[in-house]
Order: sequence, then C-alpha cells, then structure tokens
Amino acid sequence: MSASAPHAHGRTPVRRRGHQHHPRLRGDRLPAPSSPANTTPSKRVTLDSQTDDVVPCVNSVSESQELTRTNSDDALSNPNILEDSNIDDDEIEFDIRITGADSNGSSDDDFSFREERSAGDGAEVTALASDISDDDPETAELAKLRCPSECTEVLAARENRRRRRCADYPGLAFGSSIFASDTMMKFSIIKNELQNIKNTALKRAESEVAALNRRIQLLEEDLERSEERLATATAKLAEASQAADESERIRKALENRTNMEDDRVAILEAQLSQAKLIAEESDKKYEEVARKLVLMEQDLERAEERAEQSECKIVELEEELRVVGNNLKSLEVSEEKAMASREHVEDKIHSLSQKLTQAEARAEFAERSVQKLQKEVDRLEDELVAEKEKYKDIGDDLDTAFVELILKD
Repeated sequence: MSASAPHAHGRTPVRRRGHQHHPRLRGDRLPAPSSPANTTPSKRVTLDSQTDDVVPCVNSVSESQELTRTNSDDALSNPNILEDSNIDDDEIEFDIRITGADSNGSSDDDFSFREERSAGDGAEVTALASDISDDDPETAELAKLRCPSECTEVLAARENRRRRRCADYPGLAFGSSIFASDTMMKFSIIKNELQNIKNTALKRAESEVAALNRRIQLLEEDLERSEERLATATAKLAEASQAADESERIRKALENRTNMEDDRVAILEAQLSQAKLIAEESDKKYEEVARKLVLMEQDLERAEERAEQSECKIVELEEELRVVGNNLKSLEVSEEKAMASREHVEDKIHSLSQKLTQAEARAEFAERSVQKLQKEVDRLEDELVAEKEKYKDIGDDLDTAFVELILKD
C-alpha cells in the first residue's frame, strides 16, 4: 500500500505523538505469530495483492531519499547484508498491519504507517507521508543537526535481537524461503521510507518543542513585564490617591476661606449700603444748603441794591444839607435883613432838621442791615465750606471701601 493511501480513501489522518501513545502503554502491539502455517498465507496474499500499491511508492521514496539519507540506507542497499539479515519482528508487524488494513478498512489508525522502535530505543513516532513537507526549511536545518549514528545504533540493536532470537523461530525460515530479492528490496525501501518519515516527524516534534519552549520563555517575559506594569500602575494609583486627598484638603480649605470671604463681603455690602444712604442724605443736605445759599445771595443782592439807594439818598441829603448850610449862611447874613421872616425860616429849619434826622436814622438802619446781611453771608459760606469738606470725606471713604472690596475679591 502506498503512503498516500489514507487520503485516497477520503479519511482524515490521526496523528498521535508523545510517550503517552507508546504501544507498550496502549497495548496495541501485535504479538509474533505462533506457527508458520498461520503466517504464510496472509503474507503471500499481502505480497500478491499489494504489489501494485508498493511499486508507485518507490518513486516517492526515492525522492525523499535524495533529501534525507542515513546509515541504514547504505546498509539496506547492500545485497549481501539483505541476504544475511532476514525479516525481524518489526517487518512482520508491518506486514500484518497492511493485511489488516486491506481486510477491515474500518479504523483511521490502520491507514497510517507506523514503526515501533526496539526496547533499547524506547520511543514511538507516528506520522503520515502526506503531512511531511520536503521543502520545510526548519526540517532541513534540523536534519543537518541530527546525529547520523542513530540509524546505525538501531541496526545494531536489531542485529543483537536477531542473534538472541531462538533458532527455530518460524519467521526466519519463512523469510529465507519465501521472499525474493525484488520483494525484499521493496520491503526495505518501504522500511527506509518509514524510517525517514519517523526521523522527519521526530525533527518536527523537536522543532515544535523548541517553539513551545520559546513561547513559554516569551510568556514568562510577558508575565514579568505585566508584573512590572502592575507595580508601576499600583505606584501611580497610590500617588494619584495621595494627590486626590491633597486636592480634597485644599478644596475644603478654599471652601472655608470662601465662606469667610462671603461673610465679609456681606458685611462690606451692608456698610456700602449704609454709606450710600449717608451719601444720599449728604447730597440732599448739600442741595438744600445750595438752595438756601442762592436765596441768601439774592437777598444780599437786594440788600446791596438798597444800600446803594441809601447811599445815593445820603449823598442827596448831604447835598441838601450843604445847600441848607449855604442857605443858613445866607440866612444868617440876611438874618438881619429877614428878621421878619425868622419864624418862617425856623420852621423850615426845624423841618429840615427832622428830615435830616430821619435820613440819618435810615442811613444807620441801612448800615446795620448791611452788616447783618454780611454776617449771614459769611456764616452761609462757612457752612458751605464745611459741607463740602464732609462730602469730600464721605466720597474718599466710599472710594476706599470700593478699592478694598476689589482687592479682596
């Protein structure tokens, strides 16, 4: 049967790796046949029925042999060695499994090519020919690193087992009497192919183990970096918590200060309202005083006008008095001449004297009125200056209060 037989039947191959699938642990290793009579017919049928399937496999095996060649290839290609070394128990098991695959055809494991190492080797590798890529660069690199003496050790172990085998073992006589050189060569080629598949699968498994180790190392590095990031984040969280506590404390202090400032602003606003009321009252008083001042100025102007009029009358009276004096002189001169009209002149003088007295009284009253008005004007001017100073002081206090409010805000 060819290596691509499982895919020809359209079934998915099952790949089993690791020591947990070793045939010794699983119990699917077939025992050696008990007598030649039972083994010979099955082997003959297998060889006759599988000749057509084995021949196409020779080309594919030869191509894989060009890529991977071991010490066992040289040993199997020598005819003398093939004649001296008969088929062993592994070849018999392989032939029996191929026959069981043709007769039953019910299990996926029957379509996979298997080879079991000896007890001295102690491992099993199961693989398919279709799953192995000859162009895999990693497999090629691993093939360069493999020890070339492995197959030699396997052959030596098999030779020791063959020598320890009983002389009347039926497989020896059966192999030496039945198999021809061509059939033996085909079995050797198939065996070599399975050996190459095993080595390739082993290399692939080793590469997978190396990849898993690298992945584990990367995961450990990621874990360390994650722990470092976690520690950094924890430290930052602690710093942020401290900063938040400090901010909360500052906020509370500012709130207390704001409350105090609000109380102070309320007091200042009350004082400002009072100052505004005082300023309004001062403005009203100032307006009233200014109105009174205007009235007093008007009265003063009228008094000055009356005083001027009185002065004019006084001048006139003085002029009259001078005229009267002149007249008296003339009368004195002419007293003697006008003795007859003395009484009349005395009456006239008496009347003139009364008029003069009245004029003098009016003049004195005008002077006193002017003095009173002057005093009143002086008093009003003093009050005006005092009110202006009070208004200026109130305005300065208001400006100072506004500046303090602005600076505190």
